[in-house]
Amino acid sequence: MTVSHRRSQIDQKFLTGLIGAPIAHSASPAMHEQAADALGVRCHYQLIEVAGAGSAELRGLFDSIKRIGFAGVNVTFPYKEAVLPLLDDLSPAARGIGAVNTVVVRDNRLVGYNTDATGFERAVANLVKASGHGPVALIGAGGVGKAIAHALAELGVAELSIFDTDHAKAGQIAAQLRGRQPIRIAETVEDALRGAVGVVNGTPIGMLPDRGTPVPEALLRRDMWVADAVYSPLWTPLLTAAKAKGAEIMTGRDLAIHQAADAFELFTGMKPSITEMGNAFDGVMAKRYAATPPAPPIAAK
Repeated sequence: MTVSHRRSQIDQKFLTGLIGAPIAHSASPAMHEQAADALGVRCHYQLIEVAGAGSAELRGLFDSIKRIGFAGVNVTFPYKEAVLPLLDDLSPAARGIGAVNTVVVRDNRLVGYNTDATGFERAVANLVKASGHGPVALIGAGGVGKAIAHALAELGVAELSIFDTDHAKAGQIAAQLRGRQPIRIAETVEDALRGAVGVVNGTPIGMLPDRGTPVPEALLRRDMWVADAVYSPLWTPLLTAAKAKGAEIMTGRDLAIHQAADAFELFTGMKPSITEMGNAFDGVMAKRYAATPPAPPIAAK
C-alpha cells in the first residue's frame, strides 16, 4: 500500500451515532470507533439520548442528522418502530419485520435496516443447530422481539411460541410469519416455555437498573438453552438463574457485537473485524463490571 493510499484511507471520516433512551451504558461507541481504527479510518460515534420524543421531535432530529453529515445512526428502545414513518425507504427485511435499528443516510435520503435480525441469527445459529432446531419460546414482541422472531424463522426452528403482555404485538408477529413459520401465541410465560428447547428474552426486563426477570426461575431447566438480548448487565438475573440450573446460555454480547458489525458495514461500506469489535465490547464490560466473569470470546467470522 502506498503512502498516498494510506493517507487517503486515514482521511476517510464517518460520523455515526445512536438514538434512544436510556443509552449511557451503550458499548456501541467503543465498538464502532475501534473497528474504524483497525481499518485505518476515522469514526466518531455519538450517543444521542432523547427520552419521550414524539413524531415531530424525531422528525426534526433526523432532519438535523442529514444536515450535519451523519453517515447514519442506530436506533434503540423505545424508537425502533416509531421511526418507520419518518424514513424514505426500508430494506425488504426491515419492511417485513416492521422495526429498524439502523438508519443510513444515502443521497440525502433515510433508509432503514434491521441488523438486530441478522446479528441475532448469526449469534444464535449454533445453539439452534445443537438443539435440533427444536421449539423456541420468545418473551417480548416489541422492536427487538420482532427481529429475533424473524431470525429464528430464518434458522428454521420447529415452532416459535411468543408471549407478550400486549397480546396484539404477539399477534402482529404471528401475522408477519404466517405460512413461513409454525407459530403459537402463548397466554402466559409458562405456556410459552412448554416443550421449548430454548428461550429468548426480547424485553428490557433485567436491564439496569431493573433487576427483574421475564422468566420465573422455577420454569428454567437444565435441558434448555437461554439467551438474553440485554447486555447491561452482561449477566442478567435470568442468565444467572439459568446458569445455576445448568442450562446453556448466551449473553447479550454476541447479539451486540454482530448487530454492530452489520451496522458498521452499512454505514461505511467496509467490513469490520468481529475480533476488534469483540475486544472493544469486552473492554467496556471489564471497566464497568470488574467483578463479573468475562464471556467466552466470540469466533471471528
